[in-house]
Amino acid sequence: MQLETDNYWSATKHPWACVLFVLPLLAIYEIGLYITGNAARNGADAWLRAALAEIGVSPVYGAPCLLVLGLMLWGLVRRQDRPSDKVGVWVGMIGESAAYALLLLALSQGLWHVLLRADDVLGHPSQRIAILEMSAENNVDDPKFVWLRIVSFCGAGIYEEALFRLLLFAGFLRLFAWTDESASLLPITLAAFASALLFAGAHHLGPNGDPFNVYVLAFRTFAGLYFAWLYHARGFGIVVGAHAGYDVLVGLMI
Repeated sequence: MQLETDNYWSATKHPWACVLFVLPLLAIYEIGLYITGNAARNGADAWLRAALAEIGVSPVYGAPCLLVLGLMLWGLVRRQDRPSDKVGVWVGMIGESAAYALLLLALSQGLWHVLLRADDVLGHPSQRIAILEMSAENNVDDPKFVWLRIVSFCGAGIYEEALFRLLLFAGFLRLFAWTDESASLLPITLAAFASALLFAGAHHLGPNGDPFNVYVLAFRTFAGLYFAWLYHARGFGIVVGAHAGYDVLVGLMI
């Protein structure tokens, strides 16, 4: 009898497939941090390491070890029905992640036009200037800068998705589903918006956060909704790959 996870569309959501897909990205990120002296550390990773340091856990090894342990335990719970064609699923997830990254890029370009049109109507030139200044900070002609950005993008894909989708979205979904037994779309919608708003707002917090910009906040909320949908529909591994891939496209090619 064929297992359900031998179907590619189901297999990508299986914990084993997600673990095998995410671990190489995590290795690239952690090795990159070591080589660059932590210059490429991602914000969500920095928050996690700071929190662990407060309770006496090493900020160097604590975060990656905790993440790997959590992923491996998640995989062990479902080891009996793990996909048989792991390589085929892994290759398919790469292609699918790239496709969803390109889709988000296309959608984001349309959304930016809408936001800039709103800027013309509402008259907030300072908001547009801030966006242009943030874009001008990129220097893709510097190989060291490019390497730092790629490493950081891998970290964003992993740690931000682990925090905002794997933990917060999934947690909110369970909470709202528990309060709404009608089997409606309301729990998913509420969980998506709650996690997306936290995802967008977190980028503006702390000494290293971006200056507040209403259009950037709106765009990141949209991106958070997209990633929540992708996590729910296609699984943790693909949303990690799509997030990292989108960041690479925007940060290095646009």
